[in-house]
Amino acid sequence: MGCPFHAERVEDYNPLQPETFESAHAEYARMRAECPVAHSDAYGGFWALARYGDIVDVLSTPQRYITSVQNVVPAVAFTGRRPPLHFDPPQHTPYRAVLNPLLSSEAVARMEPIIRAYVDEELAPLLQAGACDVCNDFGSTVPVRVFARWMHLPDDLEAELRVRGPAFIRAVESGDAAAMRVTSLALYEIARDMVARRKLKPEDPSWDPTSAMLKGVTADGTPFPEEFVVGMVRQVLVVGIVAPTVFMGSVAVHLSRHPELHAQLRADPSLIPAATEEFLRLYTPYRGFARTANTDVVIGGREIREREPIALLYASANRDETVFERPDEFILHRPNIKEHIAFGRGAHYCVGTALARLELRIMLEALVLRTTRIEVSGDIEMSPFPELGPWAVPVKLHTA
Repeated sequence: MGCPFHAERVEDYNPLQPETFESAHAEYARMRAECPVAHSDAYGGFWALARYGDIVDVLSTPQRYITSVQNVVPAVAFTGRRPPLHFDPPQHTPYRAVLNPLLSSEAVARMEPIIRAYVDEELAPLLQAGACDVCNDFGSTVPVRVFARWMHLPDDLEAELRVRGPAFIRAVESGDAAAMRVTSLALYEIARDMVARRKLKPEDPSWDPTSAMLKGVTADGTPFPEEFVVGMVRQVLVVGIVAPTVFMGSVAVHLSRHPELHAQLRADPSLIPAATEEFLRLYTPYRGFARTANTDVVIGGREIREREPIALLYASANRDETVFERPDEFILHRPNIKEHIAFGRGAHYCVGTALARLELRIMLEALVLRTTRIEVSGDIEMSPFPELGPWAVPVKLHTA
């Protein structure tokens, strides 16, 4: 069944309506059944794809559906293009090639004891207090420290990031464009400072991302323009901070509602990697990135004009009932779990996937093993587009 409207731009999806923990997924189920290619007047107007097959087709056709015009709905890039996310293949490829070895499975594995130490340090006072906002007191603090360490930020810049990173997260989650601009520019200041320091005193590019970016060259052998290096540093400083915040909030809510799962994972920690993957499918923290077609296209019987934004609802795709059986249920060892697209697919598949998986697994492990029960103790506040999940979850952490 397709949408009832084809030629006219009649709004059939409103992402600005208030949401509960469950309501967005109910809306996406409706869209998959009735209106899988939906139009919204929000954020200046955009299209939204709800079905797995349509989304994967777009992600697999980068020559037609490009990211360089608008890579997310709503558009939040105020200060220029940041490679590789804002570039299309093949222009993006040299920038991506610089990051790949620094985020390989082998490189990430060396971060494991560091991540475990940070998780311990951040969780210990929360357990002692017996209560926290699991999103802002845990979900956002650990990733800031992890990325600061991976970037090898000096102590003074790490201290700045620990203030400015969460401030940017709060601005994004509030939907306040002015605050997003101000906090984004503050992160650019850190990026410019970091680039200036590495230009004066380069480090080994095999382990230092900023030095590696400064040594990077385009396909024709010319050095990366400095403004693009600054943009890359700015991008990686926060790209992995927002998603863990809402993801850990969703996980905490789920565990509070399913204490039997909490007990099962405590009894058998070997299940935690599989649980992490199913949580990523069930609670994909990004509704999805965006593309724009470089020509008029027809998807699901609806004509989408060149350069109109198309939001790819990863969170809907990962609950598509034609792909995932009983999609709204948490099922350990789901047979086709590798088909989920929480990290995207294709040319822009998340370069930091290995680091994200490790970090989230360790955070989940600590939360499960060091508590006997998690109890939601207040109102859950939901994040707006483009994230999907809570950005505030007050909880009581029971340890006995």
